[in-house]
Amino acid sequence: MPEPDVGVLGGQGLHRDGLKGWPFQRVLSGKMTTPPPPAEKQQHQQARPAAVAPPDRGPDQTLEFSDGLLLRVLACLPEPHLMGAASLVCKRWMRLAGRLCRRLVVRDWAFVTHRLHYRFPELADLDLFPASIVAPAVPSPTSPLLTCAEVSLTLDPSVDPPLGACRFLADDVLDRGLVAVAASFPNLRRLSATAASESGGLMDIASGCVTLQELELHRCTDLALRPVSAFAHLQILRLVAASSALYSTSEDGGVTDIGLTILAHGCKRLVKLELVGCEGSYDGIAAVGRCCAMLEELTIANHRMDSGWLAALAFCGNLKTLRLQGCCRIDDDPGPAEHLGACLTLESLQLQQCQLRDSRALHALFLVCEGARELLVQNCWGLEDDMFALAGLCRRVKFLSLEGCSQLTTRGLESVITSWSDLQSLKVVSCDKIKDEEISPALSELFSSFKELKWRPDNKSRLAASLAGTGMGKKGRVLCKRFWLRDLRDEREKASNY
Repeated sequence: MPEPDVGVLGGQGLHRDGLKGWPFQRVLSGKMTTPPPPAEKQQHQQARPAAVAPPDRGPDQTLEFSDGLLLRVLACLPEPHLMGAASLVCKRWMRLAGRLCRRLVVRDWAFVTHRLHYRFPELADLDLFPASIVAPAVPSPTSPLLTCAEVSLTLDPSVDPPLGACRFLADDVLDRGLVAVAASFPNLRRLSATAASESGGLMDIASGCVTLQELELHRCTDLALRPVSAFAHLQILRLVAASSALYSTSEDGGVTDIGLTILAHGCKRLVKLELVGCEGSYDGIAAVGRCCAMLEELTIANHRMDSGWLAALAFCGNLKTLRLQGCCRIDDDPGPAEHLGACLTLESLQLQQCQLRDSRALHALFLVCEGARELLVQNCWGLEDDMFALAGLCRRVKFLSLEGCSQLTTRGLESVITSWSDLQSLKVVSCDKIKDEEISPALSELFSSFKELKWRPDNKSRLAASLAGTGMGKKGRVLCKRFWLRDLRDEREKASNY
């Protein structure tokens, strides 16, 4: 009897070489069989208990809850858990969690026009600025990428200028997204977006979101501010002017007196106004002061204004807080002191990260703000004793805060605060030239009369205040001796117990 053909499998012509990767298969009489396991393996399988079957999950008990009851339960969760783990349970929970979301930062513009309304139908605070930025094109794999918050810029040393500009979506794409937002969120209260050159989308926002109270606009120009005047109930406005170096706009772009005048005549109910990188002069600030009678807080950051704008602050008849941030200069030519005027209702003057090296500009600023009750100076450069002496013009100060003023000395501080009879609170932090050992008896007596005093002028004082009562800060040998005596006492107690 001829031997069976073991060179093929099922008559399909599969040779034995094709079965080299199958060590547990054997071909006999055209059939594929599995060899029996060894005896040791059989005994091991018999000794091993059978695998426990997974428990039978019962029906979802939350299906018995109505949407209203489940919304009340989900509303008790903090926002990170609500938008994180809770929205991943099932589609129903994701839909209900989206209904509870009131604040959202969008990073994908396609989501704005397609899924935003269905996913989050009850938004009141919407930030679209990160989604309007286009990812920078890296010229080479070795080119570095500079990132600050949502803005990323490329650095190419082979070109001039080496720093690339921030790129945004096209104006028509931005307008279509704003139109979709205006049609879907009539109860929107706050919006942060990027302005187009002639933004028709902002006009739709003004007509569709009638309850909008806070608006933040990036890459602003005078033309982009025309639709802003249509917001009837706007109370808080932050404008970030278009910079030719950062946004690759034309040299005549940005916010000037024209844009400030358009803004002032349109938004007459403004309570807070922040101008970042804006140009302008006396006329623009005066228009804001005359038309916005309810303005209480004005913030000017990194301004590029012409000389003489400080005198226009006198037209702000209801201003209570004036804040200057990151200003390399205050006013190059403030004009004669008799023409400056004063903000009679001003309560707080705040200077943050500003250059205070021009004594004439600083003198004019303190003259305009001579009625301020609070004076805050934080991380400002050039504030020496003679410059800080000009603050004595503000004779009604009740609260003084100095932080990061490395050039101010104890004598300069004492000469000013001893002349303020109404001073009640003092805060001094990280002022290295103010020393504890230089405090005079008169200054020490003045400290005892304050209602509030926070005294951390240098790192040594801060360390002593933070380690008070802990036993640290002593010499090492004394501290080690204390630990050795404590261990010895513990050993003696253990021995006496035995």
